Amino acid sequence: MIDLQDKGCCPTLEEFGERIANPLFARLCAELRDAYRCRAAIEYSSCSWKKGWNVKFKKGGKTLCTVYPEEGFFTVLVVIGQKEKARAEEMLADCTERLREIYRQTPEGNGQRWLMLDLEDPDELYRDVMRLIRIRVGAPSPKP
Repeated sequence: MIDLQDKGCCPTLEEFGERIANPLFARLCAELRDAYRCRAAIEYSSCSWKKGWNVKFKKGGKTLCTVYPEEGFFTVLVVIGQKEKARAEEMLADCTERLREIYRQTPEGNGQRWLMLDLEDPDELYRDVMRLIRIRVGAPSPKP
């Protein structure tokens, strides 16, 4: 098992998958790669929220989301900034109550909301996260 706190030993994407031990992580990676041609960058963070190794999915220098591995699930950080705010708030009515609650409870700072979303199942919350990432990319919303 990888040690997420060992700054001297960078884990692989496969080791993240083994640590998480949930097929949803592989699905997320594949969907992001296929839909947006983004790259997975494994980085060490010294931030106070979650110190250790994480995976940032980036496209053109912009981070679409960051994944923090846990055992059996993972947390996805999606930052909603000023450019994304109107579209994100428009879609909230069609989202799960869980996402709406997280959005309401997340304070806005410097024009951003840092949404931390725990994913374990390919459920409606997963769908909402993928919609937020689509907004981060700047892609048009799919037609209903």
